[in-house]
Parts: sequence; C-alpha cells; structure tokens
Amino acid sequence: MADRVTVIGWDGSPLTGAATAALSAATLVAGAAHHLALPEVPANAERIRLGSIDLAARRIAGHRGSAVVLADGDPGFFGVVRNLRAPEHGLEVEVVPAVSSVAAAFARAGMPWEDARTVVAHPRTLRRAVNVCRAHHKVAVLTSPGAGPAELALLLEGVHRTFVICEELGTAREQVTVVTSDKAADHVWRDPNVVIVIGGGPEPQATGAWIAGRRPSYPGGVRGWALPTEAYAGGATETGAESGEGESPGLRAAQLARLGPRTGDLLWDIGSGSGALAVEAARFGAAVLAVDSDPVACARTAAAARAFGVQLQVVEGRAPHVLERLPEPDVVRIGGGGVPVVTAVTERRPERIVTHASTRDEAEALGAALGGNGYTVRCSLLQSVELDTAAWSERERSVVFLLSALRSDLAP
Repeated sequence: MADRVTVIGWDGSPLTGAATAALSAATLVAGAAHHLALPEVPANAERIRLGSIDLAARRIAGHRGSAVVLADGDPGFFGVVRNLRAPEHGLEVEVVPAVSSVAAAFARAGMPWEDARTVVAHPRTLRRAVNVCRAHHKVAVLTSPGAGPAELALLLEGVHRTFVICEELGTAREQVTVVTSDKAADHVWRDPNVVIVIGGGPEPQATGAWIAGRRPSYPGGVRGWALPTEAYAGGATETGAESGEGESPGLRAAQLARLGPRTGDLLWDIGSGSGALAVEAARFGAAVLAVDSDPVACARTAAAARAFGVQLQVVEGRAPHVLERLPEPDVVRIGGGGVPVVTAVTERRPERIVTHASTRDEAEALGAALGGNGYTVRCSLLQSVELDTAAWSERERSVVFLLSALRSDLAP
C-alpha cells in the first residue's frame, strides 16, 4: 500500500529535475486534464482526474506503487497539500513546489505584494472576499466558477477599484487584462484566473514593513483604541458641534467589543458622527459603510479615514430609507433613529446589532423592537465619570443604556 505521495507544482515552465524524476517513477498520477496530458507522465501509469481530493487520497492510499499528484502553482498555498495531509489518509507528503499563481500574477503586473491580502472566492465565500476588497488597498483573489471577476465587480457596485485579471497563467492562452471594476462585469473571463484588486486611494508606503499582508504601522504611530473623539479629524470640536453620548470613547469601546468586527465582515455605522467608530472598525480589518444624513458628518468621517489611512465608504442619506440600497451587513451599529431604524436593520438579518438609549423607556422600546424581530437582547447601564487629575474632582459624568442583540439562530 502507498503511504507516500509526491505532490508536484506546475506553473507552465519546464519541470525541474526532481519533478521529472518523481514522475518517471510513478505508477499512479493524479491531476487535472492538462496535467495528465504532460509528456512526462508515464504512458503505463494509472491516471486519476482530480475532482474530490479526499476520494483521490483514498485511491492513492490503496495503491501499490509510487504515486504523484500534479497541481497548478504552489500546492502548499491554498492547494491540495492540506487535504492530502489529513490524518485519516495516513499519507506522508513530499512537495516539489512551483511559483504560486498569486506570485505569478503580481510578477505579470510588475507589483510588490508583501502588503497584499490574499483571499479565496467560492460562491459561498464571495461576499466575504468582496468585503476584504472593500476594506484593503491591494487584494489578490483566487477565483472559482461562479465567483470570478464579473461576480466580484457586481458586488462591488459603487466602489471604484482597478482589476488586474490574469487568465490561465503559465499556459499558451495566458492573458493579463487591466480594467476598472465597473467594466469587469461586461466580459466573460476564462478559468482559472487570479484577480488583483487595487484602489481606494494612493498605494500605502510599506517603509519598514516586516509582516506580510498588513500595514507596518498606522499614521503617526497611533496605538490603542477608543481614542478621544478629537483624535478623529478634529472630532466634534472641529465644527463646533457637541459630542453626544453616542460619541463617548467608553461607549464606543463597549460597542466595538459587542460587535467584534473582523476581516471579511461588512459593518454599517448608522449615524457615523465624527467617524470614530467607523474608523476603529476599519482598523480591525472590517469593511465599513458609514451612513449619516448630515453632509458635515460625512465629510468629517471621510477626513478621519484619510487621516488614519483606512478604507471605508461614506453614504449620505437618512435612515431607514437609505438602507434599502446598501449591501448585506454582518454587524450594525445604530447611532440614532429609534425604533423605525432598528426595525429596518433587523429585516436585513445581520449577526449582531448594537445601539444605545439615554432613558430607560427608550431602551425598553428599542429592546422590544429587537426582541420582537428575532434577536436575543442584552442591556447594560454604563456610567462613566471623567476626573480632573489636577484636583481629582469630577469633570464630566455620562450615563447611557447599551443594547446589544444577537440573531436568535446564533444565540447559545
């Protein structure tokens, strides 16, 4: 019985000596049709078309002889190696790598990619992949049938990006096309393809970069969360407006803790105000739609995003009507609008919702609207007292009801 399999990556270039030697000794070869047609595959070897990796692994484990699996690019990067190494197959895996399709795509584009995010788009993960494209300047998307460049472009409606679409890398039919995202849905693209999605502002400078896929630091070396409102493009004081309890750093920290925004999520911040919560959610890696009916608040949010070097989309309009045209959210923070806005948000079925109230009666009304529309509700009374440390006297006191709601089908 075979207990060892050699996995060979192929990027269209001539096979290495190690790969050729492994193939020449193979009595079983598994791969896609174009792999099995390679002249180096022995004529008398058993051939398996790769569909289900687990089924192929069972065939390999039961084979008496030498087994080879051929795969495109680097098979250890979102490839077959992980499945073949599953303990239930009992296989020892040896890998002969090739250039990954992501590395090849950036090479064709002549671009650095240590600062790029890489995501896999299947029909079931497409929306989350699109959210990463909303939130980050440079993303490599490994596509699949039904989740390709056209589908990416359609879900990015209203967000301008540039697509570098690399079709059939490493083959005689290789083609690299650069289009804007609003044009990508007008074409039929060949599989397999990789899409580099770029945009949302100038390319961040990666000076001092030391970790792949992330920015090395934030502008000005900013550290910490729940920063004072004034830190966000001047905050409320910039326009002379007063900051309400919905803008307080303590409440913002509690709201973010209850929402838990993360990479791949889309957060709606309804009533974005200074933009503080929207920016901090974007710093966590989430895609953010900041909604406000006040054009001054919208400008302030956009300025805060630029200052902190994060991507977010500002939507000017009054809730709940403006919400009808927004893409599906994962988590939502409601900064105002009362029961009508809460009800409209619950109809879109996000996983989590947070809002706040200044009185118990208002909190009860909001809680009833959330609970009556399929959410499990928690409410906390938050009280904070700011002290003047020169005299250790009370400077400001705030009291607010924090409501957090979890969709009932997700509740423990």
